[in-house]
Amino acid sequence: MPQLNPDPWLMAMLTTWLTMLLMLTKVTNSNFTNQPTDQTKQKSKTPSWNWPW
Repeated sequence: MPQLNPDPWLMAMLTTWLTMLLMLTKVTNSNFTNQPTDQTKQKSKTPSWNWPW
């Protein structure tokens, strides 16, 4: 039964998993320079429209 032979796909699967885990750890450990601001503190008053007619 050739589908039970792990030789052709085992190394590809392990390499893919290790690559994904490495990328995941790089992304989670990165520092984002653009910090989000709190929108509740900044309330901007939108001016009303003055229609000419």
